[in-house]
Amino acid sequence: MSRRGENIYKRKDGRWEGRYQKGRTPDGKIKYGSVYGRSYQETKYKLYPLKIKYQRLISMHGTCAIPFYQWANHWLTTIRGTIKPATYASYDYKMIHFILPMLNDTYLNELDEAAIKGLLDSWKAKQFKESTIRVVFQELKSCLSLAVKQGYLVSNPCDQIVLPKQDKKRVCALSKKEQAMLERTLADTPLNKRLPVILALQTGMRIGEIAALQWKNVDFDSNVIHVEHTFQRIPSVDRGQKASELVLSSPKTSASKRLIPMSRRVRQELLKAREQRTGSFIISTKGGPSEPRLIGYHFHQLMKKAQLIGKHFHQLRHTFATRCVERNRDIASISALLGHSSTQMTLDTYSSALLEQRMKVIESIA
Repeated sequence: MSRRGENIYKRKDGRWEGRYQKGRTPDGKIKYGSVYGRSYQETKYKLYPLKIKYQRLISMHGTCAIPFYQWANHWLTTIRGTIKPATYASYDYKMIHFILPMLNDTYLNELDEAAIKGLLDSWKAKQFKESTIRVVFQELKSCLSLAVKQGYLVSNPCDQIVLPKQDKKRVCALSKKEQAMLERTLADTPLNKRLPVILALQTGMRIGEIAALQWKNVDFDSNVIHVEHTFQRIPSVDRGQKASELVLSSPKTSASKRLIPMSRRVRQELLKAREQRTGSFIISTKGGPSEPRLIGYHFHQLMKKAQLIGKHFHQLRHTFATRCVERNRDIASISALLGHSSTQMTLDTYSSALLEQRMKVIESIA
């Protein structure tokens, strides 16, 4: 028994069931939701607000009742051939571990501003870093933007969310005293373990770029290093298999492909290493490449010996750049050596070091 137009029925088990439309599948099939009550009036009371809710969602976001996990898989498949493997692996990992646990079975047209805020609140409750929240949010926003573009959503609910501005962390280079302590320790360190540190301090190369450096990239005649690749350990996209894999790829931006002139010290160290080489990679282990995390492990052992605890390898790159700024080298040259996409990026990153130089200028005319 049902009341005309209300979609409320009495079931064989004696309960009343009310059905409401949540939307439609891409092939036009209606997706229903249900509520239950012990009486017609109780069921009608429960059903009415849900009908209003979904009428509003359909008018604002569209009729598409695809579970989010299906759309997420479609989005990942669509973008896979357009981005680097490392970027895809990062997107895949974040989708599985940060987004799907909350939105898995939620229909696309149910994703309103409140749903997105609830997701953000869950990340904050789990004490995720602000930088992590920002990156994962941008991924979700891109995912839903494609849904809008392909007509599955009327608008992107992420567009209504404004994340708080993130305070930029101050770049922390080694002080001159700390660098001197490190240099003393390097003097007693085997060549294969000190060379990555010297390369970072003298060229500003990233750890992945150093790991990927091959002998064919070093031109002793022209006295330059060609930075063309980077090594990254990324989450495996073969779910259920190994957790991660090492990938050799081109740098993230075209500016990262660059030429770096060799200092006298770098040239001398590389010539020594060439005499001992066992493979095509400059930093090698058993004839093969040494991956970044092994280089990082040796670095931390070295820093412990130098009594410099709590430092990380990337600070060597910052140390190189800071020393360049302190010597009044021009920003355009420093930016090119670092592989930054613009001089403004260099200025923003090393503003504190530049400020110290400006203070010295003022002091010199006081």
